[in-house]
Parts: sequence; C-alpha cells; structure tokens
Amino acid sequence: MLPMPPLSLLAPSNFHSGPRSKSCRNARLGISPGEIEGPESAPNVHGYKSRNRPPERVTGFALVSGAHGTEYASIIALEKLIGLLNPAEISGTVIIVPLVNIPSFEQKVPHVNPVDGKSMNRMYPGKMDGTQTDRVSFLITKQVVEQCDHLIDLHGGDLDESLRPYSYWTKTGNEQQDRVSREMVLAFGLDHIIISTDRPKDPQASRYLENTATTRGKPSITVEAGHAGTVEADDVNALVNGCLSVMQYLKMAPGSPSVVEHPVWIEKVVTLASDQTGIFYPLVRRGTYVEQGMKVGYVTDYLGKTIFEARATTPGVVLYICAVPSMTKGATIANIGVVAK
Repeated sequence: MLPMPPLSLLAPSNFHSGPRSKSCRNARLGISPGEIEGPESAPNVHGYKSRNRPPERVTGFALVSGAHGTEYASIIALEKLIGLLNPAEISGTVIIVPLVNIPSFEQKVPHVNPVDGKSMNRMYPGKMDGTQTDRVSFLITKQVVEQCDHLIDLHGGDLDESLRPYSYWTKTGNEQQDRVSREMVLAFGLDHIIISTDRPKDPQASRYLENTATTRGKPSITVEAGHAGTVEADDVNALVNGCLSVMQYLKMAPGSPSVVEHPVWIEKVVTLASDQTGIFYPLVRRGTYVEQGMKVGYVTDYLGKTIFEARATTPGVVLYICAVPSMTKGATIANIGVVAK
C-alpha cells in the first residue's frame, strides 16, 4: 500500500495512475492538527483507482460505515471488503471509509460520538467551526461525498438494537436519479426496502450521510445488517456481497449483480416508545410480523411490577426491537415497518 497525502486526498491527481494502471492507497481524512482533537480520531480512508474503465461509466463509488462505532457488522464488512478487492479488476474509483466514529468504537459507546455527544449521522453537511462531529461531517462531505458519483452508507443494529436486515431507498422525484438508486438497492440484495420520501431536500441541511449525497444529485442508498453489536457471518456476508453486487451493477467489477426479486417494500416506519423507565421484556423477535394491538413487550419497575405494555399501533414487520433490559421513558422499544400495498 502507498501512503496518500493528508490533504485533498481524494482528488484524482493524488492517485498518479497511468493510462491502464491501478493504484491502491491508505490515508486519513485531510485534517490538520487540532481540528479533530487528536489524529487518532480522524477516520481512515482506503482508496482504489483505475483509469481502465468504460467511457460511459466514469464512476466514483464511496462506501462508508462506522458512523455509530458499535454497529460492528458493517465496520467488519468494509474491513473485509478492503482485503477482497483486486485493484487490477476494478474500473473507476472506490473510496472506502470503514470507521467514521473512532471514539465510539474504542470506548464502546452506542449511537453518539462520546467526545461531543452528537450522532455522527445527523450533523451533515457539517461545519468547520463546530464540534468534532460537525468537523468530521464537513470533511466527509467535501472529501468523500463531493468526490464520488454513487454512495452506500452501511449500518447495523447497535448494542441495544435487535435488527433485521433492510435497506433505505430515497425517492427524490428526479426520475433518472431515482431509477439508478432503485437499481442499486435491488442489486444490493436485502429483501426488505424502506421507501424514504421525507428526507430533507436542502443540501445545506441534509442531516444524514446518504441524504447529503442524494441532495447533491448522486444516486445513493443506506443499508443495515447486524444486530445487538454482534458480528455474525450471515450479516457480514450480506453487506460484503451487496457492495460487490452494486459494483457489478455499476460495471466497476467483473460479473453480474445478484438482484433481489420481489422484495418487501416498506412505505412507513412507526416507532413505539416507552411511557415508563424500568426493565424491558420483549415478546417478539426482529423480523416478526405483527398485527395492530399485538403486545410486543412490556416494562416493569425494578421490583417486577408491570408499569407499561407496548402494543403495535399498526400491522407490519418488526424492523428492530430493543435488545437490552435497560429502558427509559421516551426511548424506542421497537420500529415497525408498514408494508406498502
């Protein structure tokens, strides 16, 4: 591996590849000392580039995971993918950021960056005069999102989330962009797909990573696999194979994509929240189909008295349910996906 320069690292000139040559580089995001409060907090970037690509497919493809540092399956999937890709077989540029939220990963803190208490998938497009999360989000916007043509944001069930695999497809109203992103999500292969129509439309208030790419006209998707912080082979392989399949769809890798047939389309996600603080007991598993009024779990006080019953407010599929007994008032018990008719 050749070291890449720390600033403007994703500019095409920094790959120095010949007309038919390939290159493979490692680097950290272009961050000056003090901008992130320690170089160990700067996300690592792995890049592949080839100019041996079909002229109709001038493609830069970004893969990002680890915005939540304890969603381990997605992080391990991209680490594994780095070792599987052969630069000699790649057409175009692949940018891989396997771990955005290093403090979360190292300190085993779910959901947020422990340095500033912010989610690293809620502050895009970021700003350089903010906290660590704001600055990292800004740099990813500039050095990853704006340098790619297509993007996949990888996630999974955090430490307290028992999650079944699913993808998000954002419907923008741009016919060409929506067609490509729809074909990408089908090529990825997860059989439950959430249709997102309510994401922010303003590129300067995009909030989520995938939406930051989407609002800039780049076909992009979000995928989730992994549950409760586990790293199981089925989840990791689903993410690795999905990335490879999308590369095949984009004509960046040899072979044909493995397109999912007849997926379950989810038109809305309904969140069930707890009315009480106490000990949570689930009564259903991730992936269970429930009817309206069905009891999915309950909360007791610390002496075992039931103080709240969680019931489905709509029929649908349990996309995830709380995986731990700890429960606070207002916290999510489960997310139920309403199947599109």
